[in-house]
Amino acid sequence: MHLSQNLTSFALLSSLLLATGSALAQQATDAHAPEAASGMAEKSVVHAKTHMVAAANPLAAEAGLEILRKGGSAADALIAVQTVLGLVEPQSSGIGGGAFLVWYDAASGKLSTFDGRETAPAAVTPKLFLDDKGEPLAFFDAVVGGRSVGTPGVVRLMEAVHEKAGKLSWADTLRPAIKLAQEGFSVSPRLNALLGEDKGKLDRQAVARAYFYDQAGEPLATGTVLKNPDYAQTLTLIAEKGADGFYAGEVAEKIVAAVKAHEGNPGLLSLDDLSSYEVKEREAVCAPYRGLDVCGMGPPSSGALTVGQILGMVSHFDLAALGPEDPESWRIIGDATRLAFADRGRYMADADFVKMPDGLLNQDYLKDRSNLIRRPTALSADEVKAGTPPWDKAELRIDGLNLEQPSTSHFVIVDDQGNIASMTTSVESAFGSRQMAAGFILNNQLTDFSFSPEEDGQAVANRVEPGKRPRSSMSPTIVLKDGKPVYALGSPGGSNIIPYVANTIIALVDWKMNMQEAIDLPHLTNRFGTYTVEAGTSAETLEKDLAAFGFKTTVGDLNSGLHGIAILPGALEGAADPRREGVALGD
Repeated sequence: MHLSQNLTSFALLSSLLLATGSALAQQATDAHAPEAASGMAEKSVVHAKTHMVAAANPLAAEAGLEILRKGGSAADALIAVQTVLGLVEPQSSGIGGGAFLVWYDAASGKLSTFDGRETAPAAVTPKLFLDDKGEPLAFFDAVVGGRSVGTPGVVRLMEAVHEKAGKLSWADTLRPAIKLAQEGFSVSPRLNALLGEDKGKLDRQAVARAYFYDQAGEPLATGTVLKNPDYAQTLTLIAEKGADGFYAGEVAEKIVAAVKAHEGNPGLLSLDDLSSYEVKEREAVCAPYRGLDVCGMGPPSSGALTVGQILGMVSHFDLAALGPEDPESWRIIGDATRLAFADRGRYMADADFVKMPDGLLNQDYLKDRSNLIRRPTALSADEVKAGTPPWDKAELRIDGLNLEQPSTSHFVIVDDQGNIASMTTSVESAFGSRQMAAGFILNNQLTDFSFSPEEDGQAVANRVEPGKRPRSSMSPTIVLKDGKPVYALGSPGGSNIIPYVANTIIALVDWKMNMQEAIDLPHLTNRFGTYTVEAGTSAETLEKDLAAFGFKTTVGDLNSGLHGIAILPGALEGAADPRREGVALGD
């Protein structure tokens, strides 16, 4: 195969790990040079025998590995990874946001999922994102401020999984992030670039401006050592009091004050919303593919259902024989993705609020849907519409548009016992609501709801409602063979997460790539009618072929952040996305 991606290796910035002085992290960074906000850095598959972490920043991966080396479980390492990511990669995730976790328990051989998605405040109405004339707000008019902030779920999720599977003390898992916040970390090239892109939004809040920008109002330079004593204090309270140290008391009061104090765009989050938040442990949603079970997060995430639909449709075609360079493969995958997204838009939302069809993964239904693709040309716009899956007292609601942003993070952890955490975590847009409180960024996840609550008098499934969790595309995934895990992966990327994950699974299963090769594969995605081809990659050579099929096409950046681990007999193989600064580390 000729899958050259014109990868550019970036020079190592030795100051990246100034704050830790860690030889291991330095070695990891030497092997995986960090990239700027745009561009890629060549990476190689990483091998280990007993345990591994693949995460979006070397400092976070090292923190997780440190916990595993101390005998901690994947649940313990998860807390260290997440709390360090919230410090060094605040644009993507943190304790002011939400997350979905797919968990494999090695002792029982069972999968479960933890729903730490944000909830809408009790005081919201379906008109939350409408202006005085009843028209939807412009996206960033809704985002920047308190209006977009939902009740964060990450800290309760961390506590829940630690209670289930933690081996070290709760306080021990938080120490790496507390230490790093106190001593400081070096601003990475990616953080510096994204701070520059966000001028005019993030720097509107005085607290955020003072933390992220210098006295001249410019983004902190790459290599600047940045300390966060407020974050260290918050984590110390959480270490002492558990999750209650976040959801009640002074931290909760600071969150609510920041949400309500925004001039011009205050929010509705209350202390009661925080104190009543609950993580929900749910059954995993699994779909068959080529003798495997592809398992992930169900509603309020649309991830596992939509990935499962795509795979269910393409399973009726011989993608292995076609290969990744044949445009016919991408015609099939692209139209399967469009059909799955049509069902997603019509039916999928928080199932605690909206009754959904029980047959979205029905194999006969997906075979019928795949027959629509059995043709030589692309489906026309009129031919791409929601199907009629088997029903069981479901509510028919109208399609709605929500604008998911791609600022999220994914990490995978495998521990010595074989427990696996596959977790996607987010504050939604880059730097969330652009509001900081107690040392961390607050999410803007409420803008994942459809801004228009109804169309032509019919309710939109993903409308805003009190206590509801907005629909997500986050797709943390664990793939099983005969009940045993073989792959764990996921990605950021807004609604592009779904094709990123589905296409990576196709590359692993049909095209027999290793995890790094599958993640490196150039992206081609088509969710809503336009086929986007990843700029600067060999995928551009397919654009004319896709246009000849009848697709609308465009070339653009597709900045995934795929991280994954393959679980092999007696070995682990980890990989990190060359489009970001992540690494895989293991022993």
